[in-house]
Amino acid sequence: MSRLRRFIKVLDEDLDAARHGDPAARSRLEVALAYPGVHAIWAYRAAHHLWNTPGLRGLARLLSQATRAATGIEIHPGAVLGRRLFIDHGMGVVIGETAVVGDDVVLFHGATLGGRTMTRGKRHPTLGDRIVVGAGAKILGPVWIGDDAQVGANAVVLKDVPDGAVAVGVPATIRLPKGSVPRPPVEDASQLIEYVI
Repeated sequence: MSRLRRFIKVLDEDLDAARHGDPAARSRLEVALAYPGVHAIWAYRAAHHLWNTPGLRGLARLLSQATRAATGIEIHPGAVLGRRLFIDHGMGVVIGETAVVGDDVVLFHGATLGGRTMTRGKRHPTLGDRIVVGAGAKILGPVWIGDDAQVGANAVVLKDVPDGAVAVGVPATIRLPKGSVPRPPVEDASQLIEYVI
């Protein structure tokens, strides 16, 4: 499959994710034309490609800032986003440069995947697959959020969240699913995403 066909397939999956993730979505056309979360993700995918092309990082940043002005969603082009990400409502979502987001993740408005330090290196969160991040939640620093975890609205997460757990409160407390045994976080974030544009 050519790179262009794969890119189109990923954009198509983004439409489907929004269509299935939002019960108010009436059609794919409505999602494509009227959903700022989808527009921000599509612009990110183009900006991320530019970011990884030698000499085009400045252009990537300009595209990401124009998208921020248009949608209210700021996604750094250096972030790594998986497939079928859905940003619901979107206003105020911030995803930092070293953030990694797995597949089938839902972010609600006001969610922040941010840093806690001004030093270079990995300073933003890594999210696994099938995670829901509630409205206004802040996940700060190079923490790991495990597969199938949930982060409650307005939670402030400062430490790792195991697979299937729920994080709520300020600072967030972790509630493990009944009978679960937490697994250690993934050492290499590249294990999370098989294919990213």
